[in-house]
Amino acid sequence: MLTLREVHAYYGESHILHGMTLQVESGEVATLVGRNGVGKTTTLRTIMGIVRAQRGEVELDGVSLVGLPSDRIAKRGLGYVPEERGILSTLSVYENLTLPPVIGPSGWSVERIFDEFPILKERAKAAGTTLSGGEQQMLAIARVLRSGARTVLLDEPTEGLAPVIVERIGELIRAMKADGITVLLVEQNVRFATGVADRHFVIVHGQVAQTLANAEVIAREKELLDLLGV
Repeated sequence: MLTLREVHAYYGESHILHGMTLQVESGEVATLVGRNGVGKTTTLRTIMGIVRAQRGEVELDGVSLVGLPSDRIAKRGLGYVPEERGILSTLSVYENLTLPPVIGPSGWSVERIFDEFPILKERAKAAGTTLSGGEQQMLAIARVLRSGARTVLLDEPTEGLAPVIVERIGELIRAMKADGITVLLVEQNVRFATGVADRHFVIVHGQVAQTLANAEVIAREKELLDLLGV
């Protein structure tokens, strides 16, 4: 279970998170939705310790993460796929998968990853710089799954990708849920979000304005698209 209570965070003197409070249950897929600049990415970065929580509490399975460096947070079973993907571009696909430490017993094997992502098997010896955007995204997610993280943060996993790759990312998130992995993702594509998530946190001015079940989002899609400015 991932819990944030009254979290405040800043970039320099800019106050970004204004009492962010939410809870993602174990094995649940939840999304952060909202206009650009309302604090969605900052929320993920604060959970990972990249941005410091100035006030409030961040807990993973009841254990506080506040004040811990990012590497120690990762070792507690939290994986993060940033918007820029963060793969090691000079290393091969295989090296990207096998270099990071495995932190939990439930990590996907390289064989399973190659079964799920045949294109990564085909490109196993290729350097990260030669991969397409979709291939980089698949590699970034696969690397986290290889680590054994049981809670995964995904920042805009479908942004700029072709529809066929977006569909594949959706299938992957559903496979993660079937494995009992908890997922919190930032996603602007409401239709994609409703295809993978259980609940949705609508973010306005650095805090949760509404928490909506998936069925409610589907029913209110036009209203939410207007809210998001899409």
